[in-house]
Order: sequence, then structure tokens, then C-alpha cells
Amino acid sequence: MWVPLVENNEYNSPGADYFIQKNMGELLHQSGQIDIILLACTHYPLLIEKIKRSVPGHVTILSQGEIVANSLKDYLDRHPEIEANCSKNGQMAFFTTDSAEDFDSHAAVFYGKPVKSAHLAL
Repeated sequence: MWVPLVENNEYNSPGADYFIQKNMGELLHQSGQIDIILLACTHYPLLIEKIKRSVPGHVTILSQGEIVANSLKDYLDRHPEIEANCSKNGQMAFFTTDSAEDFDSHAAVFYGKPVKSAHLAL
């Protein structure tokens, strides 16, 4: 249910609060030993503050985005020779096989500024 909440721009709604509290309650009810929850979906960072408010303070919330970014940083730190192959003045382009307008509106939330994508037919 969480992915449709994000994809329909309902992640700040009372409905999102309801489903997150309900789902977190159900999860935590399964075991008193849960102390870490991994959010392994690209949509969930938009819900992370609501999720944190729905779990006890001893439960750690891990987000896959942060894990991937830290892993990449670590790799690049260990392989400085890669920098020689990277352009410094590159351009950013966004492509989608879905609706460009829909992608643009969702991507802007994550990117923090307007996004203009191009549609690709595969």
C-alpha cells in the first residue's frame, strides 16, 4: 500500500499515517525482538519520518538509498583512479519508458527541483 501512496502523491496524507501506523503495528506485533527495519524500496524515503514516528525509539530504520550511497562512496575512496575516467562538466539527462509527465512530477520530489525527461519506446 505504501508505493501507491507515494506514486499518487498521498505520502503526506492522513491515509499515509493510517497505513504506516497499521503496518508497523502489525510488523512489530510479530516479534518483540525486532530492532532494525530495512526500507528496501526507492519510494520509502518519502515516508521515513512517518515510519520513525510509528516505531519505538530502540528500533533502527535503515534506508537502502543511504546504504547504496555510502557503499559507492567507500568504493570510490578505495579506487581513486576512477576519477580520471569521469568527466567534470557532464550533463544530466532523464529517460523513462513510462509517461514523461508522470516521471517528471515524481522525480522532482526526489531531486529537489524540476525534472524534464524524455520518453523512450522500447
